[in-house]
Amino acid sequence: MKINLTTREREITELIAWGAAKKEIADKLFISEETVKNHLRNIFEKTGCGKSTELSAWYFCTRFHISFALSPIARKYTAVFLVTLFCFSEIVQSSHMFTRGRRTRIETETTYRRYRARREESIFIDLAS
Repeated sequence: MKINLTTREREITELIAWGAAKKEIADKLFISEETVKNHLRNIFEKTGCGKSTELSAWYFCTRFHISFALSPIARKYTAVFLVTLFCFSEIVQSSHMFTRGRRTRIETETTYRRYRARREESIFIDLAS
């Protein structure tokens, strides 16, 4: 069954599925929080979902073509796979952020050491003159 969501409803559904709060959605899409609530009401009515978590599951199942008619075991394995994939991407992203921060700190310390060495060198030259 094909559910026709408007472009804005699809944007809000995706943001909800990825864990955004209503206020974050309103800020990101430059609309009021009340407008987000109205869109969500329409989305819940069209999809038959009652909660944001159900909407998230519905979004990922339709987005990645996962059948709702899967057996409980297949659903469990699919869920474990998606959670593993999500956790892996979070770990990779956080390790890149850690490496970037560490590299920046090392570059800053190196620059500061060079600056101090040049400064001391210029003071030594001034004293020698």
